Amino acid sequence: TAEARSTRAPPSLPSSPPGKGTLLGGCTTARLGPWRLLLKAAQLGLSFLAFVLEEVVTECTRCSGLYFFEFVSCSAFLLCIPILVIYCTSLYEKTGKEKLEQLDFWVTLIVGLIFLLASIVFSATSDKTAVETVALIFGYLASFAFLVDAGLMFRKKRKTRQERQPENTANTINATENQPLNNQQA
Repeated sequence: TAEARSTRAPPSLPSSPPGKGTLLGGCTTARLGPWRLLLKAAQLGLSFLAFVLEEVVTECTRCSGLYFFEFVSCSAFLLCIPILVIYCTSLYEKTGKEKLEQLDFWVTLIVGLIFLLASIVFSATSDKTAVETVALIFGYLASFAFLVDAGLMFRKKRKTRQERQPENTANTINATENQPLNNQQA
């Protein structure tokens, strides 16, 4: 029995489809695709960098823009985490693809728009220090990543909806006139 145990092959891990290997901490391109996965990672990283750099700012004369930017960048970072975790784990199957995609679209769109607004407000109220400028650059880049991702999701959703609509190949407007009973002469 000892020989049988040693010759037995170890259990194999489920293989992923070709070209769909693991990329980021368990995430695969199978659920998001390579560009969306890259955008999700960029959203996470850029919003985190914007938040950290904003925290480094020591003085401000008009702090309301800074505080708004702080709240939005932190919220954006924290909202990215659960969505990315759901896409990268078995929770994806449990949540439902349509529900998750709809939630992801609205969260991404709203966060992108509010992040852009916060970056504009912070630009207008900042003291133009080097740290504030770099935080703003990351804020604008994060806004751009969120809005591009929302645009990609919208385009995919629209394309899917158009593919589901049946084409009107037959002349359905005159369908009743082309019926055999209607063409009989009296």
